[in-house]
Amino acid sequence: MKPNDVVSNLPNNPTPNTHASVDSAQQEQQAGLDFVRQVITDDLATGRAKQIVTRFPPEPNGYLHIGHVKAICLNFGVAEEFNGLCNLRFDDTNPDAEEQEYVDGIANDVKWLGFSWNGEPRYASGYFDQLYAWAIQLIEQGDAYVDLQSPEEIKLNRGSFVEPGKNSPYRDASVEENLARFEKMRNGELKEGEAVLRAKIDMASPNVHMRDPILYRVLHSEHHQTGDKWKIYPMYDYAHPLSDAIEGITHSLCTLEFQDHRPFYDWIVEKVKSKAVPHQYESSRLNVDYTITSKRKLRKLVEGGYVNGWDDPRMPTVVGMRRRGFTPEGLRDFCKRVGVSKTDGIVDVAMLEFCIRQSLENTAARGMAVLNPLKVTLTNLPEDLDLTHARHPNVDMGERVIPLTKEIYIDRKDFEEVPPKGFKRLIPDGEVRLRHAYVIKCDEVIKDANGEVVELKCSIDPDTLGKNPEGRKVKGVIHWVSATKGIPAEVRIYDRLFTEADPETGDDFLANLNPDSLKVVQAVIEPALAQAKPEDRFQFEREGYFVADQYDHTPEKPVFNRVLDLKDSFKPEKK
Repeated sequence: MKPNDVVSNLPNNPTPNTHASVDSAQQEQQAGLDFVRQVITDDLATGRAKQIVTRFPPEPNGYLHIGHVKAICLNFGVAEEFNGLCNLRFDDTNPDAEEQEYVDGIANDVKWLGFSWNGEPRYASGYFDQLYAWAIQLIEQGDAYVDLQSPEEIKLNRGSFVEPGKNSPYRDASVEENLARFEKMRNGELKEGEAVLRAKIDMASPNVHMRDPILYRVLHSEHHQTGDKWKIYPMYDYAHPLSDAIEGITHSLCTLEFQDHRPFYDWIVEKVKSKAVPHQYESSRLNVDYTITSKRKLRKLVEGGYVNGWDDPRMPTVVGMRRRGFTPEGLRDFCKRVGVSKTDGIVDVAMLEFCIRQSLENTAARGMAVLNPLKVTLTNLPEDLDLTHARHPNVDMGERVIPLTKEIYIDRKDFEEVPPKGFKRLIPDGEVRLRHAYVIKCDEVIKDANGEVVELKCSIDPDTLGKNPEGRKVKGVIHWVSATKGIPAEVRIYDRLFTEADPETGDDFLANLNPDSLKVVQAVIEPALAQAKPEDRFQFEREGYFVADQYDHTPEKPVFNRVLDLKDSFKPEKK
């Protein structure tokens, strides 16, 4: 058992409301303002704050996910709205779990989402000297002591929600003894788990987090920022509020699970006599159905090979959603629609998909791709043509050239020998319009030895290029690609990773994985699409939204990921 485990295994207990004023401020709000923006508005109006300073403080121990996106949008968003500042700070207090890779990844994610932080990125580790000095001050004030109990003993003596904790036998040691023991901890003379520094508060507190929480533990680990300088590291709950105080944070915004930590947050800031006094405000975390955000479970998906890495387009990580083709604008709009509240709930994933489609509607150029090709020979096309057509019907994105040749491909689903009722596409002796081109008629169906349709022979109506002559009406319009000038492409059809709205249903979340969450097809695309750059997004007409893969796509070997199909099940409320 590591010393960290002593405090990391605590369940969330309901805490008596010791800060009614904050909570009431969180509840009373004006129309159109969520409670955070209401608090900020009031603080600026009364002069409690001259300038708003917020922070986004991730621990660099993994990749950011959809839940973090909401925190980013909230912290950076309110800073922008109120002409304030937002710091990016890495709360890097646990060297065993943190890596530079995650630091770099988080910074990239924040930039990609469209936000800029105040000055240089900050690190809790940059404040280790000050945090250590404050620890000495706490010992000298009689507010902290070194505990030599084992982690197991500390955990046992902490009590439960119905029983108070027991005082450590080391609780009343003299200041001199504690300073000497703390020095030994710092010098690396004690092994991991042999000693911790604890706050001296109240072992009988109904709030378990106030029962002499641990401030420092011994860790003989190298740190990605400070190297081997330290043999002791501060706990998150100690470093976090004091880092806020050092940076002059005015509004420390976090999620509801930290509500029980707020009394300690206020206690520690007060005890070190910080000039700046930040206040913590909690709001609900973002939970989306069909989605898992537990780092442990996401790691299990990656390490078990159920997905292809952290940036797999099915993952709810920012890098995964980016590779899927989700847009920063769509994600920001989603977080805005979700809003800020004091109660946890689950958001319909259809709302997220709606926001992404909305952001793509007028930003994604159009193109044609046939995902399941069926050959069509145009028997009376006099010569190959280069048709010119707009890249977008409503937005000026320039034009593209679409070659029309004697041999084309249409999608297999657009032809039925025995059509179901209401089928408006191609049938034997039936007519259909080729998108942006002629009306064609199916004259002959060619099959192989197994009776499979392998080719259609069709004739064009020469008077219908891009127009309908008077009295000539054709119901169906289908997409197509030249068979001789079209470009082969790999297209990855992504779907939801889980079949259950609550992936935790049952004994094992892995049992709810969607076996059809990825299908790879060999498609044919119009030539203009092959010139796409990685991360360029398109609407493949009648098929959905697609993005040129961030890493695998090249003009020589195009690879596209499906962002979403075109169907929308979410209906936004009309304002």
